Amino acid sequence: MEGIGGPPMPQWGHDAWRMYQYYLDKSTPHTTYRWIGSLVIVAIYCLRVYSDQGFYIFVFGLGIYLLNLLIGFLSPLVDPELEGSDGPLLPIKRSDEFKPFIRRLPEFKFWYSMTKAFCIAFVMTFFSVFDAPVFWPILLCYGIVLFVITMRRLIGHMIKYKYIPFSIGKRVRL
Repeated sequence: MEGIGGPPMPQWGHDAWRMYQYYLDKSTPHTTYRWIGSLVIVAIYCLRVYSDQGFYIFVFGLGIYLLNLLIGFLSPLVDPELEGSDGPLLPIKRSDEFKPFIRRLPEFKFWYSMTKAFCIAFVMTFFSVFDAPVFWPILLCYGIVLFVITMRRLIGHMIKYKYIPFSIGKRVRL
């Protein structure tokens, strides 16, 4: 089996990839257990960074990446501001037809990207070449300001177009 533009993948690599994909596919319906496992990975990463008292630039970069993932997770697939259609794509009045919220970034891809990012960041904490000396309070303040401004804009967008990115049970009209 030849790959495009490169040597063929060894059989053991192909078998390992298939096994990895098999267990990833089997974990798809188990949302709670996947998130618990991810929280364990996050806790281990936080303990590693806290015990080393370093790698703050990675924590900041990871926070920016997670904020980007969160924006994709909370945003609709079709943005009403950017779409040049005749009518609204999301229901605005009670008389409008109910349309389900479809995310730009599905929950599984959000979970997978977040977990993969924490695993990569954890591995990088074992190499001192990545530990750049920075004044962490400035990074913390900048990260908090960036998060607040971004969430304020996103929540304003949700209020303007009247959508809620979370569905809890069946929707009932009163």
